[in-house]
Amino acid sequence: MIVVDQLKSWAKALKKNVVMLWFATQHPQTPWLPKVICIFVVAYALSPIDLIPDFVPILGFLDDVILLPALIWIALRLIPEKVISESALKSDEWWITHQKKPKSKLGLILVLVIWLICGVGIYYYFKDTSSLSG
Repeated sequence: MIVVDQLKSWAKALKKNVVMLWFATQHPQTPWLPKVICIFVVAYALSPIDLIPDFVPILGFLDDVILLPALIWIALRLIPEKVISESALKSDEWWITHQKKPKSKLGLILVLVIWLICGVGIYYYFKDTSSLSG
C-alpha cells in the first residue's frame, strides 16, 4: 500500500506542476525557449488522448513515467524562480476552485497530427519496400 500511496502522491504533484507550467506559459517574464517547452508539455499532458495509449504494454506508460516528468524537469530548470512561484500560486488557486485539471484542445490536435505523420510515414515506408521486392 505504501507504494500505491507514493505513486498517487507523485501523480498529484505531476498534475499540479503541469497546471503551474500552464500558468507559466502566460507569464510575461517566461523566456521564449522555456515557454515553447511548457506549451508542448502542457498541451501533451492535458490532451484527452495519449501519444502512446496506456493499454500498449510497457510503452503506454513510458510517456507518463519518463517523458513527461523529464520535460517538466527541463522546463522547471529554465523558468525564472519568480515565474515559478507566481505560477505555483495561480495553480494552487486553480485546484481549489476547479478540483480537476484543464483539458487541452491543442494537445489533442498535437497528438492527432503526430499519429497522422507516423501513419503516413509507415504507409510510404511499406509502399517503397514492397515496390523494391516486387
